[in-house]
Amino acid sequence: MNVGTAHSEVNPNTRVMNSRGMWLSYILGIGLLHVILLSIPFASVPVVWTLTNLIHNLCMYLLLHTVKGTPFETPDQGKARLLTHWEQMDYGVQFTASRKFLTITPIVLATSGRVDGCRARLTSSTPTLNLRQISAYLLFMTGI
Repeated sequence: MNVGTAHSEVNPNTRVMNSRGMWLSYILGIGLLHVILLSIPFASVPVVWTLTNLIHNLCMYLLLHTVKGTPFETPDQGKARLLTHWEQMDYGVQFTASRKFLTITPIVLATSGRVDGCRARLTSSTPTLNLRQISAYLLFMTGI
């Protein structure tokens, strides 16, 4: 994005999760991933829920917590260069609606595989992986 264009944000990364339809697109993307994984003929439903959860958590960890900076030039004189997308989101304000939404989604995915009542062997490692994912959202991880 260039300086002087129509948007009023110094860093558009700050408001991307609050843009119109983003939450719905996010949920539909998870649903599409789940349907694609359901098309694997030898995978049971609990295993597919676990794979959906693990793939989602891995992708979100990489996109939100490891990639730093912005994908475009911003006029903030390098303030966002060392921040992850999670730290840039909502101008760094904690406990906003979009941050709560992104924190609750892995929890819902983790419990959705257990609703069936039958458990797969692969799901036994899921709580440990979920704790690692959710710990990245905590306050003490800011700025690391």
